[in-house]
Amino acid sequence: MKSPMKRTLGAVLAAATLGVSLTACVPLVVGGSAVVGTMVAVDRRTTGTQVEDEGIELRTASRIREALGERAHVNVTSYNRQVLLTGEVPTAADSQKVEQIALAVENVRSVVNDLGVMAVSSLSQRSKDTFITGKVRASLVDAKDLTANAFKVVTERNVVYLMGRVTPREAKRSAEIARGVDGVHKVVRVFEVISEDELARMAPAPAPQTPAPAKP
Repeated sequence: MKSPMKRTLGAVLAAATLGVSLTACVPLVVGGSAVVGTMVAVDRRTTGTQVEDEGIELRTASRIREALGERAHVNVTSYNRQVLLTGEVPTAADSQKVEQIALAVENVRSVVNDLGVMAVSSLSQRSKDTFITGKVRASLVDAKDLTANAFKVVTERNVVYLMGRVTPREAKRSAEIARGVDGVHKVVRVFEVISEDELARMAPAPAPQTPAPAKP
């Protein structure tokens, strides 16, 4: 029989693995091969938008590295062509520069700049953030009244950012769950809010049933 600690770590690691799949498949401020095929079925973005978001993240990160080099630590997350910037830069001017770089990237429709003007975070802090992200994802998976794959989770210096296309109920519920995770200092909702009717229209049509063969 597994100990409670091992069960908890297992759940966190499983959620972290899920998060890697979400990000790898391609990934409004109120207050992240076979894998691709799977995500198309559960992601609330169109297939084209998922691919577009991945391209936005890669292009933006590359241009920021070219502009600032190693003196900044910037994470770029795109969801439905909205870019979230987190991390640390040395000056306010650098923060504005990064924001302008992101805004100039093809297909970006808006940018949420939450960069800290400070020294770059330590490796131990980044490890802690990764662990918190895993715990939040695990908690979303455990919630029976939410679809965990509808959310993208980013953590920076113990601040959790939640992204996705969600209803007001889902936005409130997910934020409550994230706030209850140990180590979380703050939750920032970076959602595109949709109605319950819009959500219902996204649901896949039920598969047609094959009629049973007639008895002789």
